[in-house]
Amino acid sequence: MIPTELRQQGYQALIDRLGAVNAIRFLQDVGGGSGDYTQQREEILNEVTRQELWQDVQLIRRRKKN
Repeated sequence: MIPTELRQQGYQALIDRLGAVNAIRFLQDVGGGSGDYTQQREEILNEVTRQELWQDVQLIRRRKKN
C-alpha cells in the first residue's frame, strides 16, 4: 500500500468510527506537532523512493480523471 492510499484509508476509518465532525476534531487535537518540521520533513522525504513518488503521482492522476 502506498502512502497516499494508507492515509486515505486511515482518514476513512476515522470518519467511519467517529463521524466526520469528531474525526476532524481528533485530527486537530493530534495535529499540533512539535519539533523541527523542516528537518522531520526532509528525513521523511529522503526515505521515499522515486518509484513510490511516481506511484503516488499516477494514483492522483487516475483519481482526477474519475
